[in-house]
Amino acid sequence: MSRLPRASWRIGLIALSSLGLAACQQDMNDLRQFVETTKAKPPGRVEPIPPFIPYQNFEYTVQSLRDPFEKIDLRRQEEAVGEINENATGPRPDMDRVREPLEDFPLDTLRFKGTITKNGEKWGLIFAPDNTIHRVQVGNYMGQNHGRIIELSDTEIKLTEIVPDGLGNYIERQAAIALIE
Repeated sequence: MSRLPRASWRIGLIALSSLGLAACQQDMNDLRQFVETTKAKPPGRVEPIPPFIPYQNFEYTVQSLRDPFEKIDLRRQEEAVGEINENATGPRPDMDRVREPLEDFPLDTLRFKGTITKNGEKWGLIFAPDNTIHRVQVGNYMGQNHGRIIELSDTEIKLTEIVPDGLGNYIERQAAIALIE
């Protein structure tokens, strides 16, 4: 009795498979016609490989010209570098002093956030790009051009920067940072 259901199950599976195979038997005349039409066409032409052009060596013949990686000296030719620096009469930054933390940042990245007064002294609050608040007073340095604070008010900080003039000397220029709320 147990063999009867198993046998009927197999017969059903065979019948279903043969029905599925019979469904695949369609009219394939359009496919045969396409293949015959394609075979009847003349074969295509393959373009020839372009001729190989041998590499031409380039000989560098401008050794007598200026080296493109050498710095250009725009100073007057008759004066040597040492003479310009020794004869300079303008302001000079103090290279021997200890740099302050706010001198590591460009002046335009520093933000003046306000002032506080402690024991009668006015302090400015500067927000630096490293997400820290620094206290500054008149005489402190900030910015990358040796900027020294000369005036501190509730609305701005005025500085005097010492910048190179391109000829080996330095000039002073005024700068300011306005309050940003």
